[in-house]
Amino acid sequence: MPAIVNSVLEGSIAEELGITKGDVILSIDGEDMEDMIDFNYFCKSEIITIEVEKPNGDIEEIELEKDYDDELGIVFESAVFDKIKPCKNNCIFCFVSQQPKGLRDTLYIKDDDYRLSYLQGTYITTTNLTEQDKKRISQLHLGPFYISVHTTNPNLRKKMLRNPNASKIMENLTWFKENDIPFHAQIVLCPGYNDGVELEKTLKDLTSFGDCLLSIAIVPVGITQFRHDKLQTVDARIAKETILISSKYPKACCSDEFFLLADEKIPDKEYYGNFSQLDDGVGSLRTIMDDFDTLELPEKIDSPKTITFACSVAAQSAFEYISSGLNKIENLTVNAVPVKSTYWGENITVAGLITSEDLINTIKDIESDYIVVPSIMLKQYTNLFLDGASLDDVKEKTGKNIIVFNNNYSVKEVMNLLN
Repeated sequence: MPAIVNSVLEGSIAEELGITKGDVILSIDGEDMEDMIDFNYFCKSEIITIEVEKPNGDIEEIELEKDYDDELGIVFESAVFDKIKPCKNNCIFCFVSQQPKGLRDTLYIKDDDYRLSYLQGTYITTTNLTEQDKKRISQLHLGPFYISVHTTNPNLRKKMLRNPNASKIMENLTWFKENDIPFHAQIVLCPGYNDGVELEKTLKDLTSFGDCLLSIAIVPVGITQFRHDKLQTVDARIAKETILISSKYPKACCSDEFFLLADEKIPDKEYYGNFSQLDDGVGSLRTIMDDFDTLELPEKIDSPKTITFACSVAAQSAFEYISSGLNKIENLTVNAVPVKSTYWGENITVAGLITSEDLINTIKDIESDYIVVPSIMLKQYTNLFLDGASLDDVKEKTGKNIIVFNNNYSVKEVMNLLN
């Protein structure tokens, strides 16, 4: 897609220039752009000429003088302006292939684009990484990248990804190291495939990349009720075994789900290092609880209030912890209610996959001044759930006062409700 402006930041250079939602940035200094990498690179000059197409078809040229590091403040509809590089794998654990029809179109996109990995932290497998891609990465010294490794056993990886190119993972990772390109690694643990001895081998191989390897996230395979072939879920025994194996490797961290499945305490913050893979659920519960612990809570509030956290099943323990702390405040009653996924099935326990109907069924009979939900339940920059219904639809059907907090339920937002 072209470089379509989704929004401009308030008080930004773009706002001063009159750039608005719906405008298309055609070029910078006459140079076409493939993606945000090009855009950011071309904008580094102190004097630039921006070619803009307005929604009515008019084309304007804007000459701008700015400091070298000044950003324009444009948010684009997509980080890539040509075509997203599609995923050519057919992974045995692929979540996209487990989805039914009728959801948002974007949920069926399978990308394996190194540019999105660099710009947005999405995961790539490197199976479609071309020599031209590598040349650009090396020349611009892009990084870090987020790489779905899963296993370093070439034959097993080829089997799991169902792609002959998948066997070249160690060759590709060696290229990253030789070119001083840092990367984060991900392992989706599939019992019977890459757990146990195979996991030990993978972690040992990854550790050999030294400082080039920034972190390793291990996450359990997610299986929905729409899956047709058999794949084993991670149970308590495998969770405990995985936690034990990974503990031998300092850069390896298990996602929060492993500790919940093993009925073990969420580790202290030291376990997670720089919290490099929060979006993969590695340390998110710890950050929520630690963020709450920084609050200076009042002893009482002026009038009675009730707050209900409508959280994911995976996050229930963290919000029970928060609720117990808030319930010490006089005149305040707080509850944590997990939203169970009847749509996807009981094995799916994360907030990002909660549908509007599951939320409605959970909160419709709850009496509370505020129902608080995390923003990750909604599509970014919108108020839409993944089934296409809006937050307004849910409010209308339930009659509830629903408040959307950011994904970590920030200190400021909690205090705003108490005031």
